[in-house]
Amino acid sequence: MSPRTTRIAELNDQLRTAFTSGRILWTPGIAALPPETQADILAKVRAFDAFTGDNDPHGEHDFGALDQADAGKVFWKIDYYDLAYEGHSPDASDPAVTNRVLTIMLASEY
Repeated sequence: MSPRTTRIAELNDQLRTAFTSGRILWTPGIAALPPETQADILAKVRAFDAFTGDNDPHGEHDFGALDQADAGKVFWKIDYYDLAYEGHSPDASDPAVTNRVLTIMLASEY
């Protein structure tokens, strides 16, 4: 992996595992679940480390899928925006010009 890709993965891991350095959003389907189920999903997203060439082909740790007994398949995705949230970040490896957003959703909402 290039140093740039490694840095993007590190920044994405920081957001996903610590819920810092970005925004966390969830969809209406996640919001409609019982609080205990929501908490379990958040814990699973934070602990996710099953990155493979199939689910992480670019090495950025920006997507994952997990199974939740009470909700079915759940996806999470990290996107990179410019500082105004108006377009894509000019450089996802640079936190000075990037706002990260982690979205958690039911697979059926994708």
